[in-house]
Amino acid sequence: MNRLFGTSKKTPKPSLNDAINATDGRVAAVEVKIKKLDGELAKYKDQMKKMREGPGKNAVKNKALRVLKQKKMYENQRDQLQQQSFNMEQANFTTENLRNVVSTVDAMQVANKEMQKQYKKIDISKIESVQDDMEDLMEQANEIQETLGRTYGLPEDIDEEELEAELEALDDELNLEEEEEPSYLQETPELLNSGLELEGANPLTTQEQGLSEAPVKNVA
Repeated sequence: MNRLFGTSKKTPKPSLNDAINATDGRVAAVEVKIKKLDGELAKYKDQMKKMREGPGKNAVKNKALRVLKQKKMYENQRDQLQQQSFNMEQANFTTENLRNVVSTVDAMQVANKEMQKQYKKIDISKIESVQDDMEDLMEQANEIQETLGRTYGLPEDIDEEELEAELEALDDELNLEEEEEPSYLQETPELLNSGLELEGANPLTTQEQGLSEAPVKNVA
């Protein structure tokens, strides 16, 4: 039966964007007509400037008035169509905003459900218990470190002030030892002068020293 008589195909309803595009197309067509009428008016004005008063000029004037009326009509149509397009654009903008709001709300609901599922897996009392256990373990570790860091063989009744005084006295003794110099290391002016004289004198050979030191024998 469908093949014999055919079926009526349902045409999709035009969307708001389609209506806006169609209206903008009509506005463009009206603009073309207005520009054409502007050209005719300019031509009639030039003719009227060159003509004298009389029936001929009046006829041209009547034509110009008729064209001007058509122009006004098209301008009104253009303004109406532009207002319709603007209203549809506002409606489309509002519709898109509402869709975005709905999408945002849906996403928030999904996230809320997921958060609730995750929070069900978390036990706050267990977390607090773990925190308490960690705190106890840290305290025990500190006690162990203090125990391992104890000193042995030192009296417990040592006075800190006495130790500081003894340390200062030790520093004074070390400073005195550094300032004092043994007498045998000190160089006197006589030794310095004798050293300079020895350096300036001619050295004697071992043979000359032996001759000078040998005893003189008496000849019989």
